[in-house]
Amino acid sequence: MTLYFNQYDQSGESFDQFGFPGWPQQDYFEPPPFGPPPAAGPGFPPPGFSPPIPAWQSGSRGIRSCLFSNTYIWLINGNSFWFYPMNVGRQFIFGFRWRRRTGWTRHVINRNEIRSYQCF
Repeated sequence: MTLYFNQYDQSGESFDQFGFPGWPQQDYFEPPPFGPPPAAGPGFPPPGFSPPIPAWQSGSRGIRSCLFSNTYIWLINGNSFWFYPMNVGRQFIFGFRWRRRTGWTRHVINRNEIRSYQCF
């Protein structure tokens, strides 16, 4: 499930400050960068297993240590999936979610919705 929000979240944090490496930033005064469009994900699939949910970890504190690595995410609503975090903000985590049929897709997660996570 992809979340769509206004340009600013409730904390006043601007999404424009979160750029994925290689993604063009919204700047209406300069031409877009030259070259191929950014890659859709890390270029390799996640591990071929779903780990058991860890009992010792809840919330999203410390998820910065998982940047640029395969991370399994368990949400409060019961959903779970492989995620490749690229940027961590105060309220949102930006990166790529693995979908079996389409591969890596851009995805935003609200930090308050995370029950647990595990980096690999």
